[in-house]
Amino acid sequence: MAKVALVTGSSRGIGKATALRLAQEGYDIVLNYARSKKAALETAAEIEALGRKVLVVKANVGDVEKIKAMFEEIDQVFDRLDVFISNAASGVQRPIMELEESHWNWTMNINSKALLFCAQEAAKRMEKNGGGKIVSISSLGAIRYLENYTTVGVSKAAVEALTRYLAVEFSAKNIVVNAVSGGAVDTEALKSFPNREELLAEAKAKTPAGKMVEIDDIVNTVMFLVSDQASMIRGQTIIVDGGISLLV
Repeated sequence: MAKVALVTGSSRGIGKATALRLAQEGYDIVLNYARSKKAALETAAEIEALGRKVLVVKANVGDVEKIKAMFEEIDQVFDRLDVFISNAASGVQRPIMELEESHWNWTMNINSKALLFCAQEAAKRMEKNGGGKIVSISSLGAIRYLENYTTVGVSKAAVEALTRYLAVEFSAKNIVVNAVSGGAVDTEALKSFPNREELLAEAKAKTPAGKMVEIDDIVNTVMFLVSDQASMIRGQTIIVDGGISLLV
């Protein structure tokens, strides 16, 4: 029976690339999206072309009821889960004095709360198969100041802390939990940054590796963490940034 992987926010960007790579490795895929149905269906067709099964679920993972409904669908179609990639992210990017409570709640719900409540549901299914792997996607804004990034950075810091707590408590269930933190990667998400061009130019100019981080660099690290080779790495956030965070 094929293993099953859930990737939240997998209609585009890092999520899509991760879902496709998991499909290439023989996983059936649960493709989750919130808004872009067209992109989700296009991605689903690519997964099916690889000979894998795919379940497409529309769900805003910031809503716990929607999370529970999504996992009930997974039970009906696959009745198992082996890998959960917490990738869906959103956020309001503004200077601190322009932030409102709704901005905070929206960002924290989708980026942080979703990890906890998806992980709870994933763990119940993984335990039945004798274990599993959970990987969250974070960013350098969790540990560094990025302009206009307050709500997202704080939500990602929560993701990294939660990764540590999940790793310890889920180890008894044989579930390995880690996170991957990327430097600036030129994805769809970056288009919402008011200072996108500056960010990209700075990343290209300053990264010690001499080039930008690409989506595949992140996916390669995720795939390592879901492999059995990484089973003794637990609760860690692996930074994939070409060395840029080392510069003061």
